[in-house]
Amino acid sequence: MFVTIRQQIDTIFRLDPAAHSVIEILFCYPGFHAILLHRLAHHLHVHGLRVLARIISQISRCLTGIEIHPGAIIGKRFFIDHGMGVVIGETAEIGDDVLLYQNVTLGGTGNETGKRHPTIGNSVVIGTGAAVLGNIRVGNHVKIGAGSVVVHAVPDHSTVVGIPGKLVKGVTKGQLDHGRLPDPERLLVEKLSQRVEDLQNEIWELRSPHYAGQRTRTMLVP
Repeated sequence: MFVTIRQQIDTIFRLDPAAHSVIEILFCYPGFHAILLHRLAHHLHVHGLRVLARIISQISRCLTGIEIHPGAIIGKRFFIDHGMGVVIGETAEIGDDVLLYQNVTLGGTGNETGKRHPTIGNSVVIGTGAAVLGNIRVGNHVKIGAGSVVVHAVPDHSTVVGIPGKLVKGVTKGQLDHGRLPDPERLLVEKLSQRVEDLQNEIWELRSPHYAGQRTRTMLVP
């Protein structure tokens, strides 16, 4: 237990520049409290004391705003930054060195039974408000942008953004910069807008040689 607490404190110092002292972490970090209470609840859960485990998880939820089912399997050095609104389902599995921001959901997609929550690999970062749903695997070293909804498996060393989540290129290394992630929908609209403009210019040239050099611009988005 003391080793686990030491690892959690070291992880917070490494990942959160706002952490200034051990005392601050011990008393002011809900993510720290939630994961320690989950370790206890999970231990009771696997030893058959499931009602007591759920009671502890509910107490943790009331104290921290973070809901982790006792059945969830969570690896080492797991960190929830801020944490309010985080939900982790019963059959979720989380690897080592995973970082979650507030309002993240690792949930199911319906009333299915058995393994119904995602499996998260090692060294994964999941941004604010993202949802990873269903019995899918998110690979190692994956980054999921804020507000994304992921319903399909994600390969290792990938970055996912959007609704539904789409793989994007060129941003898999280093820390996840939430404010500079590409927008696949906007890129698609811009390509379609340019294509419409090109087609309109071709029509002008075909209709009248007099207007062959004239160009019009159609703006689909501001």
